Amino acid sequence: MSAGTDLLIDAFGRVRETVEEVVTGLGPEELAASPGGGNPVGWLVWHLTRVQDDHIADAAGTEQVWTAQGWAHRFGLTLPASDTGYGHSRREVAAVRDLTARQLLGYHDAVCAVTLRFVEDLQVKDLTQVIDRSWDPPVTLATRLISVVSDDLQHVGQAAYARGLLGG
Repeated sequence: MSAGTDLLIDAFGRVRETVEEVVTGLGPEELAASPGGGNPVGWLVWHLTRVQDDHIADAAGTEQVWTAQGWAHRFGLTLPASDTGYGHSRREVAAVRDLTARQLLGYHDAVCAVTLRFVEDLQVKDLTQVIDRSWDPPVTLATRLISVVSDDLQHVGQAAYARGLLGG
């Protein structure tokens, strides 16, 4: 491991800790509520976990935890298995419902475990490899991982704020 991977491990661990703080004690109705007209806590945590799962699986060249470990079936959503929530309309956000804190935390824990195993095995040279040439400048693995951390932190922060609006 390197200082860079140590920082990534810490960052993903902090996201996981905050996810647990945000969902613990909330029931399905609270997880589905849209305080202030914003996205529900449940959807935000589902979405940030789906994005992390999607991006890490792509970078690692593996199947997503969502399908590989049966989480898509366990959640029973009417959305395609490839859906991460990106660009969801209000109707699509509302379709992510009947969630439990246990489901969300279980899925997030599974994704976090895969993420940490992937990051722990990285060398400095791996982080500098270009993994997506469709952007200008091309995206390195380090850039993609920081992007996932940034997205996760923004969404878990939104979820914490929404939980606060619920009075929890």
